[in-house]
Amino acid sequence: MEDFMLQTTLSHAFTCSGIGLHSGAPVSVTCAPAPANTGIFFNIATGQGAQRVTLSPSSVMATALATTIGNNRATLSTVEHLLAALRGMGVDNCEVRASGEIPILDGSAALFADKIDQVGLIRLAAPRRVLRVTRPVELRSNGRHILAYPVNTPGAFRVNYFIDFPHPAIRQQQMSLDVTPFKFFRVAEARTFGFLRDVEYLRSRGLAKGGSMDNAIVLDDEKVLNPEGLRSPDEFVRHKILDFIGDMGMARLPLQGNFTVSCSGHEFNNLFLRKLEAEHALEEIALTESEQEILPRRSRGSRSAYAPQLEGAFALA
Repeated sequence: MEDFMLQTTLSHAFTCSGIGLHSGAPVSVTCAPAPANTGIFFNIATGQGAQRVTLSPSSVMATALATTIGNNRATLSTVEHLLAALRGMGVDNCEVRASGEIPILDGSAALFADKIDQVGLIRLAAPRRVLRVTRPVELRSNGRHILAYPVNTPGAFRVNYFIDFPHPAIRQQQMSLDVTPFKFFRVAEARTFGFLRDVEYLRSRGLAKGGSMDNAIVLDDEKVLNPEGLRSPDEFVRHKILDFIGDMGMARLPLQGNFTVSCSGHEFNNLFLRKLEAEHALEEIALTESEQEILPRRSRGSRSAYAPQLEGAFALA
C-alpha cells in the first residue's frame, strides 16, 4: 500500500497555552499521538477524572460564540480552531487533553498548525478512511445556505464560501479552497472577528472575559480598530472557511465532498452536519488512491509571524 493511503498521527505530543475566551483564565491543551483507527478524541479533565468525548455532530453541546463539545459530565469550549488545524493538516488519529476551554491564542489556528508542522506526522499501518458525500444535500434558512455534493477525487474536501456583511470593511467576500495540509495555511492565519457594539452585551452575560484585540479583529460601525490592521483583505471569509473546516471536523472521520457555503455560522454548520448523517448521505470508504497531500513539513523552520503567544476575542464570528 502506498504511504499516502495510510493513516497518520503526530510524531510527538505538543502543548499550547494561553487565555480562555470565556473565562479569561490561563488554560492549555495537549495533543498527543494515538493508535490507528482511534480517530481524534478528547479527554476532558474534571475533578472526578477525565471524560472521553469522541467526534460526532451530537457531541456539540453549544454554539454561542464558539463550538462547545461534551457530555452530561464535562464540556470543552472553543474547539473549532484546533479541530480545523488537525483536520486541515491531515491528522487522522490524535488524543486531545484539556480542561474547560481550548486557548484562544491569537484568534486563529496558525499556532496549532505550526505546532503540527514542527512535530511532524508519522504514518500508521492502517488504510486511511473517510466519509464520502454520496448525493447532493442542501440546507437553507434565513439567508444561510450550505450545499454538499459528491466529488470523485479520493479524500478531497473542497469549500467555496461566500459572505455578505453590511459593513464597509467587510461587504461581500468569496473564496474557494481545496483543503490540503499545504493550502490550509491560507486560512489558518485568519483571525476571528466581532463588533465593538456587542461587547457590553457579552460581558453582561459573563461571556468573552478573555477577549481582546490581541486575539480578534474588532470593528466599530465603520472600520477595523486593530492598530495592525488585517492580515489579508479577505481575512473575514478566510476565517469563515477556517471555522467551517473545524465544524465539519466534528464528523467521526474526514469528509470527502464539495461544499458551497453562504453566510453560515457554528450552529448552522452543526445542523448541516447532523442533516448529512440523518439523511444517510455519508458513506465510509477506505482510500485506495489519493491526491491528498500528507506530511507537508513546510520547512519554514519557525512558527508563523502571525502566531505569537498572545492571550485572550470579542464576539466570535
